[in-house]
Amino acid sequence: MTKAYSRAVTALFCAFLGGMLLWSLLLPDRAHSDVENRTLAQWPAFSWEALTSGKFTDGVEDYLADQFPLRDGWTGLKARMEQAIGKTEFHGVYLCGDTLISKVETPDETLAEKNLGYVSALADKTDLPVYLGLIPSAAEIWSDKLPAGAESWDQRAYLQAAGQTNLPQINFFGALSAHADEDIFYRTDHHWTTRGAYYGYTAVMDALGRGDAILPESDFSRETVSDSFQGTLYSSSGIHTLRPDTMEFWAPDTGLTVTSWRSGSAAEESLYDRNYLDKKDKYSAFLGGNQPLCVIKNENIPDGGKLLVVRDSYSDSLAPFLAQSFSEVHLLDLRYYHASAAQYAEENGIDAIAVIYSVPNFVTDQNVVFLGQ
Repeated sequence: MTKAYSRAVTALFCAFLGGMLLWSLLLPDRAHSDVENRTLAQWPAFSWEALTSGKFTDGVEDYLADQFPLRDGWTGLKARMEQAIGKTEFHGVYLCGDTLISKVETPDETLAEKNLGYVSALADKTDLPVYLGLIPSAAEIWSDKLPAGAESWDQRAYLQAAGQTNLPQINFFGALSAHADEDIFYRTDHHWTTRGAYYGYTAVMDALGRGDAILPESDFSRETVSDSFQGTLYSSSGIHTLRPDTMEFWAPDTGLTVTSWRSGSAAEESLYDRNYLDKKDKYSAFLGGNQPLCVIKNENIPDGGKLLVVRDSYSDSLAPFLAQSFSEVHLLDLRYYHASAAQYAEENGIDAIAVIYSVPNFVTDQNVVFLGQ
């Protein structure tokens, strides 16, 4: 290699770096990545304290990484290169043929145990029946799809531990595993599909002693509302080559009154927010996404009883089914609602309480503590 060649390579490399730096400075900052479905870092505020503590330089590093030109393309290229050398795990997500499955890390055992105790504390604070329903994720139900030697925390063992409490259980594991050969989870997202949510609905009805009132699948008219759903696992893994998921609405929204406290005051909304179907976060089309409290009333079932669901986002797609069998379904999200669930149930004439979470969310959610008050 001659000196002239070395100098030419060095000059080209420096020109590339300089060009990318100039490009990044000229491009307007992006606030959000639709592909990764997250907020991007912005230029940090400067202070001597932040500089000496290292927070400022860390912030600059995050900013440069997030605002790098063509970031979405580079992350996708990186994932494809890793695929080519046989890698099967990408940022905590396993590539399983045409399906992405999120790895479940071993949680803090103390928190996982305490959260069961908080549900028991809720049961002690009310005379109402309190049911515990923990939904195993795809890593448990579809464990046979995981790559050979893939690690994922044993959710079934935790479900067995939950069964040792005095709380009546909703058997989501049985309902889902009986249909494991069906499309019960999205291939690019961590949530269950509408079909999976229907089987979850049957599990709730069975647990509450209303198995004879389960609406058969044939009662629902399935509407395909999107064939371009690319979910959270698509975003976080960097694997952008899989075909998109199909999303369906099954339950009708007629005869229902949906009230949301999304902004702190009551507002009339709908069972489905179809505006989200034109956005990246299509799963939020169910109930319009995250909110502290949502109440669904079915005028066609005056004697169907009132159910309070303390929940995570899995219940967004479960609620449309529950709304077909109860007079009222109250959905309370502890990430935003920190008042007493027992008091809420008493004030609103609730007949039963169901604490429904996916297992990975339940064992890591520090907001479950609010159930004990």
